[in-house]
Amino acid sequence: MPTSLPHDRPVLDIDPFSDAAVDHPIELDRAIRAAGDVVWVPKYGFWVTGRDAVIREVFNDWQRFSSAYGTGLTNVLRDEPWRKPSRILEADPPVHTPNRKVLARVLSIAAMRKLAEEFRITAEAMVDRLVEERRFDIASDLAFAFPFKVLPESVGLQPEGRHHLMPYSELNFNAMGPKNERYLAARKIVEEQGTFEYVAAQMAEENLIEGGFGSQIYAAAHAGEITHEDAGMLVRAFISAGIDTTVFGIGNTLMALIERPDQWDILRADPSLARQAFDEGLRFMAPSPVIGRTTPAATELAGVAIGAEEKVLMWLAAANRDPARWERPDDYDIRRKTVGHLAFGTGIHACVGQMVARLEAETVIAALARKVKRIELTGAPERIYINWLRGYHAIPVEVIPA
Repeated sequence: MPTSLPHDRPVLDIDPFSDAAVDHPIELDRAIRAAGDVVWVPKYGFWVTGRDAVIREVFNDWQRFSSAYGTGLTNVLRDEPWRKPSRILEADPPVHTPNRKVLARVLSIAAMRKLAEEFRITAEAMVDRLVEERRFDIASDLAFAFPFKVLPESVGLQPEGRHHLMPYSELNFNAMGPKNERYLAARKIVEEQGTFEYVAAQMAEENLIEGGFGSQIYAAAHAGEITHEDAGMLVRAFISAGIDTTVFGIGNTLMALIERPDQWDILRADPSLARQAFDEGLRFMAPSPVIGRTTPAATELAGVAIGAEEKVLMWLAAANRDPARWERPDDYDIRRKTVGHLAFGTGIHACVGQMVARLEAETVIAALARKVKRIELTGAPERIYINWLRGYHAIPVEVIPA
């Protein structure tokens, strides 16, 4: 139960980044949500909220709750960040506005239509090969393998060096949390592999394959919409945050379907529900369960006084099961109307790449549903241990072809 510090700060004494928290994510979410509208976590010195209504207030008021100080635990304006802050993820208007406008156009509905057939062909071929094998790891061989192939190709990243993408992304999400052993281990890997050098080179216009998202972003720089430096930073956003969240979102959704054969049967009967199944998977087990904001000045949130330059972490995974917002919140139901879940955020900083993620997930899940009658676990799934993400490194399965 929360206690109180001086100044009437409601307190929740937890470590949301511990191994125990990773192993018991739903219990953690419930504890955060039950503690109150907004509570202080003394171990790390931040506020946390897991209530849907409170999180929406934070998301929708960027003046009071800024992204420019960093969306993780580090105050990037005062403390040296591990890499230069993003011009879209860690920026507010007016800096944020032109960069988001460019990305929104590059990742438009029309752009997704152009990619849909290419994604479908790739997904069909990948699923056909795995179904023929019958036994495989659905986390690594499909949930990871499909986005890892199609997204870098869509961005225009060179084939050489793509093995750097996951270590760099894992460092990105570990760095958003505390500088613990996970962060130190992830940083050691990228430093030893030369990953920083790869990323710096791949951000450059001359190293991108013509026709991809990257070259389209640089075209906007040539047109004077954004700077060339900002164009490189937007390409970096795909490298640092474009794969892991989709990979683990697909894996979490497949895990929910494997554990619920009745839901898989519904999807098999109507593979057009694949996108809905994915969105429900995001609500049910958000791959990126938390995002942060910082108060530029003292303010009040849900009746609690918050000081200037204090971190407020929005625990999206808890809000996505908030019974004040969702009926049967702990049930995974692919027929649920999931409009309004918070896994992609909301407001001006809502995930600009969400249509790409949905297209990737919808395509590969639908291909699987058309070709597989049943998916059965052949071993214990293995969770990831990344500070800012939830998902599985391994889900060993056997499939029964349709």
